[in-house]
Amino acid sequence: MVIKSLKLKNYRNYDLLDLKFDPDTNILYGDNAQGKTNVLEALYLSGTTKSHRGTKDRDIIQFGHDESHIETVVEKKGINFQIDMHLKKNSPKGIAIDKVPIRKASELFGIIYFVFFSPEDLNIIKEGPAGRRRFIDLELSQLDKIYLSNLSNYNRIINQRNSLLKDIYGQQNLLETLDIWDIQLASYGNKILERRKNFVDEINKIISNIHYKLTGGKENITISYEKSNGNMSLETALKKYRDRDMRMKSTTVGPHRDDICFTSDGGLDIRKFGSQGQQRTAALSLKMSEIELVKKVINDTPILLLDDVLSELDKHRQNYLLDSIHDIQTIITCTGLDEFVNHRFSINKIFHIKNGHAVNAN
Repeated sequence: MVIKSLKLKNYRNYDLLDLKFDPDTNILYGDNAQGKTNVLEALYLSGTTKSHRGTKDRDIIQFGHDESHIETVVEKKGINFQIDMHLKKNSPKGIAIDKVPIRKASELFGIIYFVFFSPEDLNIIKEGPAGRRRFIDLELSQLDKIYLSNLSNYNRIINQRNSLLKDIYGQQNLLETLDIWDIQLASYGNKILERRKNFVDEINKIISNIHYKLTGGKENITISYEKSNGNMSLETALKKYRDRDMRMKSTTVGPHRDDICFTSDGGLDIRKFGSQGQQRTAALSLKMSEIELVKKVINDTPILLLDDVLSELDKHRQNYLLDSIHDIQTIITCTGLDEFVNHRFSINKIFHIKNGHAVNAN
């Protein structure tokens, strides 16, 4: 699987952009705030319908315009697919595959698979559980359309239940309607829990060996899924904590409050007690495991988007990462080419990004 080309129109700081990528390694280099990450964002958006930054469509469209256009051509098992995406300020985005409009954004999933790796991902262990849940949700939404549907329904019900909890505060007669939402919440929530736990189990089979090599054989790591409802069923937890939910005017248990635990030798919780070096190494191990899992699931290689990550890693971790991705199309952003000097890692295509323009610098 490779991205062959990307065209942008009125996208962030790009009036027009037309890039043709090499099937192996592509470097986008330039000073900060020139538009390098915007290219990776557009690629990721064209495959997942969402910005990795969580940005709304209207904020991506170039100032002074009402629409933005992304055209991505991907080759998958010898077949080309053209994905066109129109971002609009005041209406939902329009998507077409090979010039044929699709009705649901989920129809796009399964054509392209991306693994996005940014400096923020290196902080996924030390920061709060929201980032770790987001990691699971973004990956599973690419790999599993059913999970994406269940997650969308769950989030919709959470919003409706929370709105009801606020209304109940002044209208006690609405209390009996909570049961209806709790039944639906538990139904979708249990499906999400099961799929997430399976995902963590699969990652666990891969991460141990990667982490062992990254630490020079000094450390093992295990990850586990932590439910906010503990050993209770979700149905029981919703009933038990209903009074608390009403006081808080928010749903306090469920998959939207769950976490992943990272444990090293001796049972050390790396999230809370690991050094910064341990936390960053665990994060790198997690992202490397993600790449291997996607390969296994799709029986193909994903496209790897590395957003200025190399400058955040020491030489040992840089080398391990670069040596591990030689068989994957990789698009890398960086401020300079120094990271690649004297490294046997081959660079196939170089673009210099400056003020919303790209120049082939090979």
